[in-house]
Amino acid sequence: MTVAIEIGTRIETGALASNIEPAMLDLEELLSTRLLVQGNSGSGKSHLLRRLLEQSAPWVQQAVIDPEGDFVSLAERFGHLVIDAAEHDEAALAAAGERMRAHRVSVVLNLEGIDAELQMRRAAAFLGGMFEAPRDSWYPVLVVVDEAQLFAPASAGEVSDEARRASLGAMTNLMCRGRKRGLAGVIATQRLAKLAKNVAAEATNFLMGRTFLDIDMARAADLLGMERRQAESFRDLGRGRFLALGPALSRRPITVGIGAVETESRSAGPSLLPLAPAASEQDMRELILTPLPNAAATRARRMPAAPPPDILAQLSLHGVARGARREAELEVLLPVQQTLEDAANDRRRMQSILRAMLADAESGYRPVHVLYQDFLVRCRIDGMGRDVLDIGRFRKALGTARAGIDEADADAPDWQAAERIASALPEDVQGVFLLVARAARDRLPCPSDADIARAYGTHSPSRARRQLLYLEEQDVLVLREDGAGRRILTIVGSGWETLPGDPAAVPA
Repeated sequence: MTVAIEIGTRIETGALASNIEPAMLDLEELLSTRLLVQGNSGSGKSHLLRRLLEQSAPWVQQAVIDPEGDFVSLAERFGHLVIDAAEHDEAALAAAGERMRAHRVSVVLNLEGIDAELQMRRAAAFLGGMFEAPRDSWYPVLVVVDEAQLFAPASAGEVSDEARRASLGAMTNLMCRGRKRGLAGVIATQRLAKLAKNVAAEATNFLMGRTFLDIDMARAADLLGMERRQAESFRDLGRGRFLALGPALSRRPITVGIGAVETESRSAGPSLLPLAPAASEQDMRELILTPLPNAAATRARRMPAAPPPDILAQLSLHGVARGARREAELEVLLPVQQTLEDAANDRRRMQSILRAMLADAESGYRPVHVLYQDFLVRCRIDGMGRDVLDIGRFRKALGTARAGIDEADADAPDWQAAERIASALPEDVQGVFLLVARAARDRLPCPSDADIARAYGTHSPSRARRQLLYLEEQDVLVLREDGAGRRILTIVGSGWETLPGDPAAVPA
């Protein structure tokens, strides 16, 4: 079935108003070819995305990655489920991404109010859950990512390498491999130059709005097949007007004026508002400079905060009108009370699964969220369900397994002390600490840069050395060299010390 939605009107130079034709978008073709939207702030990108979402809502399931909370208003009019990412961890969001596909619920992932790194981690977890959904859930989904340069940056920024790798990997999967899984990516960005090229290059439909920087105009002209001298035309586009090209839009570049929308954004543009009549200086001083109330008293008066909503309960309750069958399916997913013997058996099975995963030489260089999804799939295949470990406990178990600690040693008091030290460190370096702690405890040669890099999830020896220096700065270990330039490492407080090891040794 071919479904064409109207996104606005075609604007031809010199054409009479009576000759203006509607600009149509072939929704079925879009699901196969993906869309890139570009335009500076104020060019009308969010309005365009809202028009696209509203017009296509009756025809296709939708998932919106919303960094500013602009699209939560879709819920009241079109029934989208709004998930507040600040209230849920990565494991819950990964499960939600998988389950929203199984139950065909349109979702807005609201990332408003959390910092850039958390936005990247939680968007990556949600997209990863959608991508890893079972084959029988591969229904078509329109995945709209606003401000895509935040999640697929062209260069490293202030966030950690792990968060950037996870987010960029999820966006690459969406745009490069998502089509066969029914995922149709629609990405919008203010700056093409800030968007990773391998993500932008997968789109074959384009809506290019107003832009002023030469580098962005040149890239937009290249994508549309225009000559460089024509690139300056992007400066002349008005708000809400875009140059359109692609198999779902037009075989040649046309100018499109985006139509009206039914819902409103919570973050409307600024408007002028007259100032209130001037108050006296004393009144203004009291309003602006009155001391803050005592913090302790404020906390005492504050009502206890309600517990955060359960994201899985939201999914189970959403769309009750669709029938009791869905509720019964979700109830099957609730964990079952296990005996202590069953828990011990499950632990042995999980450790066996971890060892099998780590037998793959490339596992050390995969992002943790990818390994976590692989682990959950293997656990489900083994009959242990899908909620055996949250991602925090998985990181700890993964670090212990990479360190070569077996089940008996894992419960030893001295190793429990090492794990307590690791738990106080940032998550991305816990595995490195456990690796070197195990070598020191067992009087093994100090791990090489290559071994430490693999535990950190990188191929870079220099980055591995930086992690050791960081751990020394945290006063958890001491580094020194012997006369032959070999590295010796001592764990602070325990007295554990490695044998001398060659930092440049090649792993076996």
